[in-house]
Amino acid sequence: MSLKNHSNKNNLQVLYEDNHIIVINKRAGDIVQGDKTGDKPLSDVVKEYIAEKYNKPGNVYLGVVHRLDRPTTGIVLFSKTSKALPRLNKLFAEKKAKKTYWALVKNQPPKPKDTLINWLKKNPKNNKSTAHNKEIDDSKKAILHYEIKQQLDNYFLLEINLETGRHHQIRSQLSKIGCPIKGDLKYGFDRSNKDGSISLHARQLEFVHPVKREPIKIIAPLPKDPVWDACASTQLSNRK
Repeated sequence: MSLKNHSNKNNLQVLYEDNHIIVINKRAGDIVQGDKTGDKPLSDVVKEYIAEKYNKPGNVYLGVVHRLDRPTTGIVLFSKTSKALPRLNKLFAEKKAKKTYWALVKNQPPKPKDTLINWLKKNPKNNKSTAHNKEIDDSKKAILHYEIKQQLDNYFLLEINLETGRHHQIRSQLSKIGCPIKGDLKYGFDRSNKDGSISLHARQLEFVHPVKREPIKIIAPLPKDPVWDACASTQLSNRK
């Protein structure tokens, strides 16, 4: 099933907003920035929302801090001011923003919790990254930590924390250990989700506000789906 945009200025799921930043709970199908499809990106939708809400004439400033793959859901942070953007970029570059993901997989991982270290090589022709156990030409080191949070009837809920931010990193590394994400045909799952999504959700983001210097913790509600509903009572891990 081909993915389509689901967010518009009237149904945006705004998780946090102040003068400097806005945090959105992205729906599956939304693209964060414009691409070759020509579909309206989420960044443009947020600009329209800001223009209407604050009655702003002319161009609205919005900085894209990070991205999520089109079929994934969850937290996307944007900068509303040119003052905040470079500070947020620095925060992410220095890995001082803590991103926590949840993923649903059908197969039980080899260990209850583990650190996966691979070298990822991207193939631009099929927009896919392959995880290797050893470094090869043009590969980049990828590190993530996972933990089984819940065993459901047919799936396992994994909590994932990234040390690196590579192309399709979670999707590729989980596939490498025989645990492709629910709905992710590209990385080996046997069937698609009805809405074309994959069951990977950017669940939590922790960072220091770029202007106020206060700690911010954002948790994104899970998508409306029977399997995700079964995970709703599961608590995030307390991490330092």
